[in-house]
Amino acid sequence: MSYAMSNCKWLLSRTNREYVDYVSKLTGFSIPLAQTMINRGIKTAGQLDSFLNPRLTMLADPFDLPGMAKAVRRIADAVQSGERIFIHGDYDADGVTATAIVMDALKKLGSEPRYHIPARAFGYGLGSEGIKKAKESKASLIITVDCGITSFEAVSAANSIGIDVIVTDHHEPVRDTTSANPAGRFVLPDAFTVVNPKLAQGPSPSADLSGAGVAFKLAQALLGNSLDNVLELIDLAALGTAADVVPVVGDNRIILKEGLKLIQSGVRPGIKALKEVAGIKPGSMRTTALHFMLIPRINAAGRIADANDVVKLLLTDSDDEAMRLAEWLNGLNVRRQEIGESVFSEAMDMLQASGIGPEGTGAIVVCKEGWHRGVLGIVAAKMTEIFYRPSFILSVEAGVARGSARSIPSFDIYHGLSRCNELLMTFGGHKQAAGLSLSSGDIDSFRDMISRLVLETVAEDDMVPVLRIDAPLKLSDVTADFVREITCLEPFGYGNEEPVFGAKRLEIVQSRIVGNNHLKMYLKQNGKGIDSIGFDLGGMLDEVGPGAMVDAAFVPMMNEWDGGRNLQLNLKSVRESENRV
Repeated sequence: MSYAMSNCKWLLSRTNREYVDYVSKLTGFSIPLAQTMINRGIKTAGQLDSFLNPRLTMLADPFDLPGMAKAVRRIADAVQSGERIFIHGDYDADGVTATAIVMDALKKLGSEPRYHIPARAFGYGLGSEGIKKAKESKASLIITVDCGITSFEAVSAANSIGIDVIVTDHHEPVRDTTSANPAGRFVLPDAFTVVNPKLAQGPSPSADLSGAGVAFKLAQALLGNSLDNVLELIDLAALGTAADVVPVVGDNRIILKEGLKLIQSGVRPGIKALKEVAGIKPGSMRTTALHFMLIPRINAAGRIADANDVVKLLLTDSDDEAMRLAEWLNGLNVRRQEIGESVFSEAMDMLQASGIGPEGTGAIVVCKEGWHRGVLGIVAAKMTEIFYRPSFILSVEAGVARGSARSIPSFDIYHGLSRCNELLMTFGGHKQAAGLSLSSGDIDSFRDMISRLVLETVAEDDMVPVLRIDAPLKLSDVTADFVREITCLEPFGYGNEEPVFGAKRLEIVQSRIVGNNHLKMYLKQNGKGIDSIGFDLGGMLDEVGPGAMVDAAFVPMMNEWDGGRNLQLNLKSVRESENRV
């Protein structure tokens, strides 16, 4: 995310210099990198070792997850007795990777499972369509992955026709917050068992697993609790982990780091083909390549088509089939981008016409009949970035508004929706992302209620984006060795963001717009010059002419272009230099 001048608050982290020196000596890192580690709460020798050297042996035991032992016993019985097992997934990247993981594990056990990825039109989670498909396949056991924690009616319907349901999920369970239960105990579907890290009591390295992470744990538990038996699946778990934007800490950090190595190797035909159609060059894989190149293509099918063939892509052993399916996804992704831009443009026009802006508004709620539901989450994310308010983008069909929501760090959107429950037909999700449906006649009431909740619970200062700067730098500090140091902190993601540094009083030698509204500048300080690029900051060109003095917040990087490599600053924000401390 990038911010133009004065659109965000800059916060510089500071720590006692003696302690920074201690961490620097302990790790061998430079002072700015030592400060960065401290900013992430990594301070002791043990913490530093586990963060810098995450190892597979550090993964928590899958049987620590609530419900896991009971799930494994039931699945083992089903396999032994030849029961048909039906896997019900979800249409996003986390859901399809989780489905592929459990499919692979069951096949290794000698089972012949069936799977189903619902179309977005049928809504999120296990529903009547899924139960119908399971019955048609003559299944006696359903395993949900990345869904099911709120599928009360569907689980009861399955039970009524003699089908057991094992729910594996990572989404927030429903809490009973009635006066009789002031602590808010969980209310769970009447499943055979529920495997969900959110049900664990106390802290756990598995607490923030994605749906694919939970599926990976289930696969490990099923296959003799041996990591050796599931290591070839960790690339799929890493894709799901990155896609669901879960914190890159604990088990997630290990899964992502090890999975990136396997993704880089290209041993899985489906991922190899996806990398090829996305134009990813051979070399080290970074999480940015997952987020911007692979995951959007995997998600494209579930957004505007049918995601069942994505599971086929992830499991195929055929290079030809993999390439055919990858090219199909690539084409869908282009179409998804076109649809998303159209809906975004219409939503912005509607907001402008209504006079709604960020001032005095708690939440952005925009709806229109006929919008493609597959792109609403992307549009909501863009709206949240622009207005820095929780955003709800809804499409109306047959009197029902369905859509997606994205939030800012200071507002728990799932909790907010739970307080609007009287107006909603369905809802579910996380603290920062959710889905919902309601009667179109209740949209205005919902807009007023959710906006009021935001204004009541979020301080005014928390509705201004904050750019946290890990440490100050001089341009002379930006070297190839320093960039290599930064890579030791990878993989980056939510909870372990790429470090941002700041430098003051930089002279602009040249400035111009390149590509799609990107700001390109050559900056100089005390005789040291360096290139910089500010993605989507082209609108600032008039404010940053040659000779101007600016402060910059940036990520140092090596830019590889046309066979060459040179240092470059990836600008996150720029402001006019003043006499600042």
